[in-house]
Amino acid sequence: MAGKVVATNKKAYHHYFIDDTFEAGMVLKGSEVKSLRAGRVNFHDGYAKIDKGEVFLYNVHISPYAQVSFDAPDPVRVRKLLMTRHEIKRLIGKIQEKGFALVPLKIYFNERGKAKIELGLGRGKKLYDKRSSIKQRDSDRDMEREMQRR
Repeated sequence: MAGKVVATNKKAYHHYFIDDTFEAGMVLKGSEVKSLRAGRVNFHDGYAKIDKGEVFLYNVHISPYAQVSFDAPDPVRVRKLLMTRHEIKRLIGKIQEKGFALVPLKIYFNERGKAKIELGLGRGKKLYDKRSSIKQRDSDRDMEREMQRR
């Protein structure tokens, strides 16, 4: 992955154990690309789902571009993701296991200027898992602080 990162889903790492990541292209309209370049995207409650052998992105809000004069697309419309058939078959096998979900991790533009999304294959965390990861992060931060002082 190289290029400009538009947005990252920081909550995904809090709510899920990310086992594997996949890159996918996105089918967008022109004004949506301009909004992405401006960084106007929200991942809140976003997820991806496989339907009839195709991958779709749900609940990702791309704000309407301010200068569009007409025909502004719906900000939370369902967007098709572009992946190879081999990757989709692999994902279908993984998602059918209990507790797995496809979560958007980041949206970026690659070196050729194409909008790409990184999807993570995540297993949901329980409340005690979230607490332990917060505790681990805090202890790592404290240890790093102590090392910098010395």
